[in-house]
Amino acid sequence: MKNEFVQKIAMTGLMAALSYVVFTFLQIKIPLPGGDATSIHLGNAVCVLGALLLGGFWGGLGGAIGMTIGDLLDPVYVVYAPKTFILKLCIGLITGLIAHKIGKITLQREHKRVALTAFLAAAGGLLFNVIFDPLVGYLYKLAILGKPAAELTLAWNVASTSINAVTSTIVSAAVYLSLRPALRKAGLFLTIGGKASRA
Repeated sequence: MKNEFVQKIAMTGLMAALSYVVFTFLQIKIPLPGGDATSIHLGNAVCVLGALLLGGFWGGLGGAIGMTIGDLLDPVYVVYAPKTFILKLCIGLITGLIAHKIGKITLQREHKRVALTAFLAAAGGLLFNVIFDPLVGYLYKLAILGKPAAELTLAWNVASTSINAVTSTIVSAAVYLSLRPALRKAGLFLTIGGKASRA
């Protein structure tokens, strides 16, 4: 049990570092009027992957830490760091709820069911983000920048968040399906939500 806890801490740190790198260095930033910006990136895919591998809390925490650090080190996004932390943690929690509590993904053996569960869990977590990231961002900008700037950037944020959600759903599910057998073979696969059968 202690080794599993240490493994979760280490993997959470790895997911935080990976989400920071992907969000910061592999993004397409789209400047918006008023000095604001939105971006196309796969940072959310790392958050979802972490939730699939580690459970909702640990995976969400890794993604939240990594992308919040990315925001804090970028002058354009620094004001959004609190919003980023909360929303990315929620992506992980929702993905983990669907994957582990409802779908029991780590206990499943049939490849098609694992793939379907991974895809639905990723889609669920990222659908939350498609709705709440622009909404919370709109309210956040309304309070900070005033109504005209908030309305102007809302459509751009909806578009970029939707693109991010589709690409991140596909990438995170595909990477999970690729990593799962390798982690199982190496003895590093975490069983979440019960004991796996030896079949």
